[in-house]
Amino acid sequence: MMNVKSLIVLRSLAALAIAALISGCAVPFFGGYGANGQSREDFEHHVEEVFKLQNRMTSEVMMMLESDEVKKPEALLQAEQHMQQICADLNEYVSRDIDGLSTGLFLRRRVEKSAIDCEQAAMAIKPLLKP
Repeated sequence: MMNVKSLIVLRSLAALAIAALISGCAVPFFGGYGANGQSREDFEHHVEEVFKLQNRMTSEVMMMLESDEVKKPEALLQAEQHMQQICADLNEYVSRDIDGLSTGLFLRRRVEKSAIDCEQAAMAIKPLLKP
């Protein structure tokens, strides 16, 4: 049977473990950041590149639609809308960061989980941009 002191120590250790998991301190123990287990610096660089890519694709879609050079404008619009949905967390994160607002742990985790899907959705637009 456990005494009160042992119970307090166990509860304290459990609270510390939960706090470490919630704060993100334990991320490196689980293989790093993002789906590829990158270092924090590499992951942040990758996310920045994905953000630039999806913004570039949005700009190119707008220019192509204005020029009437698109063979299948409906398919292009659907792909762009899909990309916007997939990249919504990334866009929210960047917007909040630019405005100096807190990004929060849960938003950061959603960005971590969605970065590769966002990149793939942006890349899927490239072939549709050819006239």
